[in-house]
Amino acid sequence: MSLHLPPRQLIKSVLTSIPPSLSLIIPSIQRRSAQSLVPSKKGDSEKFKAKLTNPLTEEYLRRKPSAATKAPKKGGLSSSSIFEDEELAGPKPEKVKKGEETGLEPRNPLRMAAALDPDPQGRLRWERKMVIRDIHKRGRLTKTQRLKREERVLVSKSHDFKTSVKKLVPLAKQIAGKTVEEAIVQMRFSKKKAAQDVKEHLEHARNEAIVRRGMGLGIGADPSFITREIVTKDRKRVKVTDPTTLYVDQAWCGKGLFGTTPDHRARGQIYLMKNRTAFLSVVLKEEKTRIRLHEERETKEQNRRVWEQLPNRPITAQRQYYSW
Repeated sequence: MSLHLPPRQLIKSVLTSIPPSLSLIIPSIQRRSAQSLVPSKKGDSEKFKAKLTNPLTEEYLRRKPSAATKAPKKGGLSSSSIFEDEELAGPKPEKVKKGEETGLEPRNPLRMAAALDPDPQGRLRWERKMVIRDIHKRGRLTKTQRLKREERVLVSKSHDFKTSVKKLVPLAKQIAGKTVEEAIVQMRFSKKKAAQDVKEHLEHARNEAIVRRGMGLGIGADPSFITREIVTKDRKRVKVTDPTTLYVDQAWCGKGLFGTTPDHRARGQIYLMKNRTAFLSVVLKEEKTRIRLHEERETKEQNRRVWEQLPNRPITAQRQYYSW
């Protein structure tokens, strides 16, 4: 025979049947609230506050000076600062007489020495070495130094194009040796997708050369210059009308960063495809550089000795005895 009772009634009947002696053994649930932590009487609250006070903290606060901290002073500007210009920073304030105090603290170069001159002894040794080298050479410049003073060069590197080096190399070979304007026209009508990126980079490099190097403006050109035809190192004839015209001396490519794209295949296989990128670097020079190279090649060709089939040579390896 089975007893059919609901679960709640069954648990209630079991709890009521427990004798009072066993009620201490069974764990009971305790509930706490925020009101249980607060003392109920006035005397208890005063004792509670007295426990929270710290005599060391009170003594420190009593001895602490109440005067406000001194605000930092503003520093001055150096004489080479662009903000000292009246057109940019406005009129300068009147000079302060000696003995009068100002709100600005004088500029102290010793504070900036750690950043501007971290190794003074090494700097002195380097300056001494440069002076000795200049005295030995008597102020004469090497060919490389002289060309850097006389001729202007710009090296410009592009950002990464979304193409591969294999596709970008033919375009780099196509623009090398041409004037910048002609190279831009070639890229404008090219069918290659990357040609538009190359065209934009050539325009950027041309603008950078004009602004930063002052190239292609006709400044420093000889007014008596006559149009002449020269031969490049590739044996191509070029007609030069302005010695300051920009041309692409070198152009090369390189690999850039690449990303990956999943390629979902059959049977749950996934391949990773590389999204390749490449960059383009160009070296822009003026036509007077190409004229100088043409003249150097011609001079070298003229100074070369004529080949002789049986040239006259001095007799060497003579002995006083027979060699056979």
